[in-house]
Amino acid sequence: MHDVIKKDIIAVLSDLIEILKVKEESDIVQMKELSNHVIHNASVFQDEDSISVAILIYSLSKIIERKQRDMDYGRVMAMLNSCISSLRNNDDNGFRKSIRSVFDFIRAMDQKLKLYIHEVINQAQIKKGCKLCEHGISIARASEVLGISQWELMHYLGKTTIIDQFGEAVNVSKRLKIARSLFT
Repeated sequence: MHDVIKKDIIAVLSDLIEILKVKEESDIVQMKELSNHVIHNASVFQDEDSISVAILIYSLSKIIERKQRDMDYGRVMAMLNSCISSLRNNDDNGFRKSIRSVFDFIRAMDQKLKLYIHEVINQAQIKKGCKLCEHGISIARASEVLGISQWELMHYLGKTTIIDQFGEAVNVSKRLKIARSLFT
């Protein structure tokens, strides 16, 4: 794992632990902002570790949003500290195991929530894929890195207003003229 990514993930996970220490109304918003920050790194380096952390943070924010009183915050913070410890010791495999254990903990939190949590994680992957596309990463690459289908991502992107954020489109005649100039 690249040192810049490692430092950023450590900082983000430390910030997440600080957010989880004190339960406040703004926690969910802060966690979603933190998740979006990690996606920026993922778009630059296109690494799976940053994406896993972004999805993890977003998934936790959704779980807290719906089932806050049922979550064992102490256990989650201990697992996040384990992730940080592995990164500080340059144990990338240990870090990935720790991240998987946090995902497993979220999935096992409540038997009634199993399907819901799977859906939350899947939706988090799609939403973060959308963020990657906003940063200029292709749909094919974003879906490959996240392990989701291009169809799922395109379906979600089609419902967003991302295209409205860009300037005026180049008209067809200009594009055709540019294309023809390339071959002459």
